[in-house]
Amino acid sequence: MKILLLVPKGFEILEFSALFDVLAFADKEFGYNTKVTTCAFQKQVKSAFGVLLTVDTIIDEINVDGYDALAIPGGYEEYGFYEDAYSSNFLNIICTFHAKNKIIASICTGALPLGKSGILVGKNATTYYLADGYSLK
Repeated sequence: MKILLLVPKGFEILEFSALFDVLAFADKEFGYNTKVTTCAFQKQVKSAFGVLLTVDTIIDEINVDGYDALAIPGGYEEYGFYEDAYSSNFLNIICTFHAKNKIIASICTGALPLGKSGILVGKNATTYYLADGYSLK
């Protein structure tokens, strides 16, 4: 299974590493033949607390047909998370995965771009508590 790990700026390191670690272990330790490709808008993306991550590919090079699943970590507004996560390119990737009936997983605020994309209309979804001033819209 080929998984695209879409990483917006301001991503939460623990959530990124949990997704990456579980998927990598599924391959290396349990033989599930998973291949994780990290992706961002630029070759290097800065996390919520300033850690710089070099990704495998950039969003403009993505062909959704080359992947079986999409994974999105959450992040922090103060570090630019929503600038990337709510951009049309990011939302289009989500919608394309959805239109092709591919698996989509997210953690914490990583669910908010799913809502923003419109793929959750008429569905139940769970994420963390939304504080005052935050909305799926």
